[in-house]
This record gives sequence, structure tokens and C-alpha cells, in this order.
Amino acid sequence: MTLEHVAIWTDQLEALKDFYVKFFHGVANEKYTNEKKQFYSYFLTFRSGARLELMSMPGIPGNKNDRVKAQHKGIIHLAFGVDTMQEVDEKAIELKAAGFPILGGPRKTGDGYYEFETLDPDNNRLEVTTVYNK
Repeated sequence: MTLEHVAIWTDQLEALKDFYVKFFHGVANEKYTNEKKQFYSYFLTFRSGARLELMSMPGIPGNKNDRVKAQHKGIIHLAFGVDTMQEVDEKAIELKAAGFPILGGPRKTGDGYYEFETLDPDNNRLEVTTVYNK
């Protein structure tokens, strides 16, 4: 069994799509539009085959959790894998230069990963990670 996709509600549909296309090489389908419901979405497909659905519709309430400084129950981050520690470092430098905060790392974790944490334009937490030899 595979995880088919993860979905994110947003008020910045185009900006979020552009972020994941530019920095994570997602390939977006044509925008889906349901004018009756004022629902709009994109599916982005990544190299691994994983997909991310970005959705927008009036009336969806904002997330009341502090996703920047605090953790909370439920889905807390998306992780993007790269092949090397150098790629982790390069992506951290690229995102920082583009104005996105680096919340932690790059660092080696106790469970064999090398990673850093950042935020997308909607303040969703992201990790960029690779496995390293301890």
C-alpha cells in the first residue's frame, strides 16, 4: 500500500503551488475548478510519485495552532528526501536566501537522519532530510 497524497487548505493557492514547484520540483496538473462551490485545487507530483493536493475555497477557517514556534497534535510536517547531506545543506542555503526561515539544522539526528526544518509560505512545517551513516 502507498500513501496516495496529502492535502493542504490554503488562501494562497498560486503562491503555494509556485513554492513547491520552484523549490521541491513538484509538477502541477492543470488547476481544477468547481465554480459552484468556489473550490480550486492543484495536484503536484514529485519524483518519488508522492502527490500533494493544494486546495482553496471560501469559508475554510484558519489553523489556530502556532505552527511556527510550537508543536501540536495531528500532522505537523511534510518531509522531502534528498540523496546526500550536501543536497540538504544546499537546499537550506537556497531557501534561506529566498527569505524562508531555517527553524533548525541542518543537523544529524539520533535516528540516522541529516535534516533541517523550514516553513512554506503558509507556515506549514517542512523537513528536508537524508539518511547518513552513523
